[in-house]
Amino acid sequence: MKRTGFAFHEHCMWHDAGPCSVFDQPGGFIQPGAAAEHPETKRRLRNLLEVSGLHEQLVPVKGAPATRDDLLRFHTERYINAFEAMSERGFGNAGQYAPFRQDAFPIACQSAGLAMATVEAVLRGELDNGYCLSRPPGHHAEADRGMGFCLLGNIPIAIKAAQAKGLVRKVAVIDWDVHHGNGTQQAFYSDAEVLTISLHHDNNYPLDSGGIEERGEGSGWGNNLNIPLPAGSGIGCYLAAMDQLVIPALERFQPELILVACGYDASAMDPLGCMLLNADSFGSLTARVMAAAERLCGGRLVMVHEGGYSEGYVPFCGHRVIETLSGSEIRVPDPAGADIARWGQQSLQPHQAVLLESLRPYLADIR
Repeated sequence: MKRTGFAFHEHCMWHDAGPCSVFDQPGGFIQPGAAAEHPETKRRLRNLLEVSGLHEQLVPVKGAPATRDDLLRFHTERYINAFEAMSERGFGNAGQYAPFRQDAFPIACQSAGLAMATVEAVLRGELDNGYCLSRPPGHHAEADRGMGFCLLGNIPIAIKAAQAKGLVRKVAVIDWDVHHGNGTQQAFYSDAEVLTISLHHDNNYPLDSGGIEERGEGSGWGNNLNIPLPAGSGIGCYLAAMDQLVIPALERFQPELILVACGYDASAMDPLGCMLLNADSFGSLTARVMAAAERLCGGRLVMVHEGGYSEGYVPFCGHRVIETLSGSEIRVPDPAGADIARWGQQSLQPHQAVLLESLRPYLADIR
């Protein structure tokens, strides 16, 4: 068994994105409905961990909310002031597809604080690895605006806080959420000390973001790797991308810590994605990253929960990841996994192989 930390705070489940369904806001012909980013996907994962008994094997992680100074290492003062004021007013929209109701600001600070605490505990050797079940998510949030249900950049805030304390220098971030991790990319685009890798559905969200030509700038040039996958990519494609591109990129970069922006919207059951993964796929991806972390950085690995919008299926995917992280013998069967694995197009397809091969030369520029 690993000393696997589990960060969770009930207040994060109280975040309310309002009756917007998958839109910025209801109105006109848009009937109000629960926001796609809602607490049940996360709370049901926490519940499943308790019912299976795995929760008792994890180390609880508590973290204070991120402070204003913590936020300002990434976000602009203008954005923080505007976000806080709208939160106190009781409603607002942080930018693009980022609506919220009362108390969003303190809850988002709590979410970022959980990520900070998990990263710090792993770096100080108090944990072998960790899983942060934070909410609202963060990988779309940019320095001056929220996007895609993300209000604060949980991962950039956590990395920059750890660097400011002298706990780490070189960090690699892998984002396998089905949507491009544009906020994390922006945070480190000119930073030679952070490698950012995003596997996502090609040009889904945000539009015109996450192309292969986006490789960093200045001293960070070469250390941003986008892997925009075709719609319908399945288990074979994702595992091939991990083996052929992601792991070699980590080996070239030699990080001291690896973070994963761990979204589950690439699952076959997700209403906002069109990929074909099952719970075992996420376990396999996790095992590959863990093996790389053991070789490269003493196993120091943190997963930060991002997207995933199937309240019925996200818990099984998340449980499989945490089973793998912890090395537990507890197993929760995936009720749909065997069927999904038999779907057509699950093997690596020729057009997918061509894409992956075209990105191999980019590995030479990672340093």
